[in-house]
Amino acid sequence: MCAESHPLRSPSPLARHLPQLRLTALAVLTGTFSHVLQTTDYTATHQIYAHHSLVHLMAFSITIRRAAHATQPITVQLQSPFVPESQDLDLNQGPDFQGAHYVYGKTRVPEVEGGPRPTVHMLWTPVPQALTLRGEEWERSWEFLTAVAESEEEVKRSYNEGLALIAAGSLHSSHTRAWAALWGDCCLDLDGPLPLRQALYGCLYYLLSAIPPRGSPAFLFHGISPGGLSNGTRGEDYWGHVFWDQDTWMFPNILLFYPEAARAILEYRIRTLEGALRNAREQGYEGAKFPWESAATGREVCPEEIYGAQEIHITGDVLMAFEQYYCTTQDQKLFREDGGWKLVGAVAQYWCSRMVWSEEEQCYHIRGVMPPDEYHYRVDNSVYTNAVAQRSLNFAADVARDFLIPVPEEWVDCAKKVKVPFDAEKKYHPEYDGYIPGEPVKQADVVLLGFPLMHPMSSEVRRNDLEMYEPVTETAGPAMTWSMFAVGWLELKEVQRAQSQLNKCFSNIMEPFKIWVENSDGSGAVNFLTGMGGFLQAVLFGYTGFRITRSSLRFDPAFPDDVNKLKVTGVSYFGNKLTFTITKEELRIKVTASPRDPWAPPLEAVLEGSGQRFPLCQGQSVSFPTAAGWIQRSSAETF
Repeated sequence: MCAESHPLRSPSPLARHLPQLRLTALAVLTGTFSHVLQTTDYTATHQIYAHHSLVHLMAFSITIRRAAHATQPITVQLQSPFVPESQDLDLNQGPDFQGAHYVYGKTRVPEVEGGPRPTVHMLWTPVPQALTLRGEEWERSWEFLTAVAESEEEVKRSYNEGLALIAAGSLHSSHTRAWAALWGDCCLDLDGPLPLRQALYGCLYYLLSAIPPRGSPAFLFHGISPGGLSNGTRGEDYWGHVFWDQDTWMFPNILLFYPEAARAILEYRIRTLEGALRNAREQGYEGAKFPWESAATGREVCPEEIYGAQEIHITGDVLMAFEQYYCTTQDQKLFREDGGWKLVGAVAQYWCSRMVWSEEEQCYHIRGVMPPDEYHYRVDNSVYTNAVAQRSLNFAADVARDFLIPVPEEWVDCAKKVKVPFDAEKKYHPEYDGYIPGEPVKQADVVLLGFPLMHPMSSEVRRNDLEMYEPVTETAGPAMTWSMFAVGWLELKEVQRAQSQLNKCFSNIMEPFKIWVENSDGSGAVNFLTGMGGFLQAVLFGYTGFRITRSSLRFDPAFPDDVNKLKVTGVSYFGNKLTFTITKEELRIKVTASPRDPWAPPLEAVLEGSGQRFPLCQGQSVSFPTAAGWIQRSSAETF
């Protein structure tokens, strides 16, 4: 039995603020939140940020600048509800360090009975009740630090690093430089409607804020919850747990821009594999069953048993992320040495043990599940669940062959013979055995067969699935749904119909900071990264037609009439960095960085229609009329 599991609520000195604020702004390019108080005599600016490269450090500053006519001392009163107490932590006060106050303590309740109780250490700069700009001073800034870490050594080291940067006058500038480097290496720019551009930048900013910073391989990453790190208190925003939202909706965007951050997400799943193995055993199956809601151990922490027991597609969703990573990086080390292969094999073993043979239909069934459409439960042969299980088994067999490991015959047999429901008369995929057309659907389900699963089907079947489920899908349901309908229509080149679906997402975006809510009526998780991830995929994979396959990165652009140009900077593929500039008439590709390995084969672009090949060399651009094709590794003979 699991205890109530949610992110630790540690007290935050950053809550201290200026009263009577007049202006508030979030600068996504610098990752800085600002409050500005303006009077006739002075301007006071309050900046807050989580330092992007120093992962244990948060900071805020207050700057007072007098008006030209003002000569008297200026005092600004500060307000704060901060007290060093927490419902989740048993805190103790330690001795001050370098002028900072210090508290530390363990969590009051472990995630699972008998499990570990992590320790938290926090140092913070004391903040006065008021700040005064003396009469002879024109402007002055005060900077304050908070460091939070899991050990006394780490928290003191981080705090000292912050003090050193303050002394050098570079605390905030080092943070903004880290953000500038991040934005410089990845961007989605389009010549199109301003609301669309703003939404894209907002989505990318919030998603980038949730991943580990570059150059920090030792940083222990704990996954991404639907509401991000800052949300998920007791009973709210899904308790801060990790769902398929991370692996299916957020991961593909992160992978194409920052494969090292994608690797950290997969390492989180590898670290929790023991919990997944235990989940399967407790339900009477073999292999590894990943929890519907995951935290630190990989044990099921969903407060409602039905989801953990039945929404088993999560296990296939996790493995699909591993497959996408494998196909775009060929990172053999993750699989051979760092636990990836063990996880892949355990998932394949789970799916085989979860299937039962139907003598009547002469195929394997997966019974008693909840599909992504959570309006239905205890159904047999959810088409999405079975298709993702089939994909898991095929991927496991492919990796085994690559590694010259004998492929268990059971994997091949189960993949080949698992039932994937299909109505041959109406030429569409029923959501599950016994689904009656017209039944309401909560969210994207069958439409996910086309993307991201890329389950083989004709254009006619793809269209029929879209037309069957679009009118019966909950209009006020989770925000990521309509992005997937948009991708489907873009595949079929019905760009305006696609855009009408994508436009539905804008009702989930809250002003002024482009925060997403889960449902269009304002309910559900706040700062809903899942919806943002789906929206980004509609552009990053929909407008471009990007598809990750075993041997290539495919492209097939299509975008609506009011978008004239799309530029995607920093696409990662086999260690290369690519920039795609796409208009309706021309597609231009430039390799901006190549692998350090001199033996790494270069890339080439191949056009689908003509078979024409374009060598891709670092620093050079190639262009051709906009058409479908793919990027692949080339042989030396090509050159």
